[in-house]
Amino acid sequence: MTMTRKPAALAALAIAAAVVSTGAFASDNKIALIPGGPHPYFAPWEQAAADAQKDFGIAAVDFKVPTDWKLNLQTELIESLAAQGYTAFGIFPGDAVGINSTIAELKSAGIPSAALAGCAQDPTDAAFCLGTDVYNSAYLGTKELIKAMGGKGNIVHIAGLLVDPNTTLRENAVETAVNETNGAVTLLQTVADTDAQEAADQKISALLAAQKDDIDGMIATAYIPSVVASKLLRQLGDKRIKFIGIDDDQIVLQAIKDGFINGTMAQNPYGQGYVGAYALDLLASGDCTMKDDAPWIKTPQTARFIDSGTMVINNDNIDSYKDDLKAITADIQGKFKDTYMTCN
Repeated sequence: MTMTRKPAALAALAIAAAVVSTGAFASDNKIALIPGGPHPYFAPWEQAAADAQKDFGIAAVDFKVPTDWKLNLQTELIESLAAQGYTAFGIFPGDAVGINSTIAELKSAGIPSAALAGCAQDPTDAAFCLGTDVYNSAYLGTKELIKAMGGKGNIVHIAGLLVDPNTTLRENAVETAVNETNGAVTLLQTVADTDAQEAADQKISALLAAQKDDIDGMIATAYIPSVVASKLLRQLGDKRIKFIGIDDDQIVLQAIKDGFINGTMAQNPYGQGYVGAYALDLLASGDCTMKDDAPWIKTPQTARFIDSGTMVINNDNIDSYKDDLKAITADIQGKFKDTYMTCN
């Protein structure tokens, strides 16, 4: 008996063949990517989830966001999704220590998890941490700021949420870069807990109103204050105060093009979600385990860190940096299994 396949069925077979040819495989895993709460930084995870599901033949990769930045809301969401049959989780820790009990419960149920964009504090049962080397990013950003200032002057560090496990690392990096100037640069103050719209508006406006004549440079190491500071420096208009932000919001990029700020540090949230989903699918399928002797980067939080990439965006590369990040993501994903995993 000859079977005549419909065009849609033929297309499905072609997609399946393409997946096999890339070395991936179709799986029935359901993977959730879960940030600590609502925040624009994580928006690219939604597209990363959709692309990973398609490219690697995963049954489902979904972007799920807690309603607020509270650890109990994040853990309740994770527990609910686990009960619904999700088989792996990519998590930005709402609390670097507090998340570990939930990660341990997942592991005991045979459900792997990975820390994405921020690390859980060792000892942890998270399989790995894939994110920005935030210490290095803040250090390089501060060095770039000092260069723009001519190597001397007073700076202010506008830092993120104190509950964010990355904030302390960034504060330490800024202080290190300043100390290396042997007194030529002074850190006037660190303004923390600014990675929310109302707080950023109030604190940065007050800072500039009171001290703008004393400030020669500012570095923001969180998304929302980078946007707010870019707007406020544009309003000042004199371009005297030098500024380095973080992330690639369009307001920040336009401020670079117009000369009101000097640059911003690119991160790779898309790559974190995309590569994270790929690796979690392999773990959840039971075909791969993480290597103990992989070339992990050891950080103050974890012994199993993988750098998802960072770079300075300025007028020299503002039109090409996205291609550079895509190349970084493709390189990490292409080498991930051989570098970090032992597979059947």
